[in-house]
Amino acid sequence: DDTTVWHGWNKAQVETFLRRSPHHCCVVVAAWETLHDEQHAERDVLRVGWVGELLDGQVCAIHTLDTLTIVGLPHIHDLEPGYEHARAIMRAVHAGIAPVAWAIFTDKTTWDEWLFATDSEGGVIDKSALLRSLSQQGRCVLLGSQVGHPQ
Repeated sequence: DDTTVWHGWNKAQVETFLRRSPHHCCVVVAAWETLHDEQHAERDVLRVGWVGELLDGQVCAIHTLDTLTIVGLPHIHDLEPGYEHARAIMRAVHAGIAPVAWAIFTDKTTWDEWLFATDSEGGVIDKSALLRSLSQQGRCVLLGSQVGHPQ
């Protein structure tokens, strides 16, 4: 209902975001985590990777990045944080599903911080403002045709 708050989100925020979306588009999320092996070598592992397909302001499908290997995306175990693979993901989503309206590329800690943030009393916060702040701090990269447009 309209009074329910889930980790700083309410129904009105989500509905507004969906309503302002282009007719047919995608939202992409990719978040990596740095792991250390027994020899203390670091490697980045994709922990969150999905594509939300939106049609006429509704979520019509959720795709994993795995499904995009058929249009040339490297296997998810080979995806690394950085410009080259971010662009590869964007191209694969556009070729295989629909244009990308918004994409976030970040680390798992930043993703969780944004997704689950609440105000001091556990209530609704401005998720757009928080995301802009995290981006300005260099903690995430935002790409897509709607990035920079008013939310």
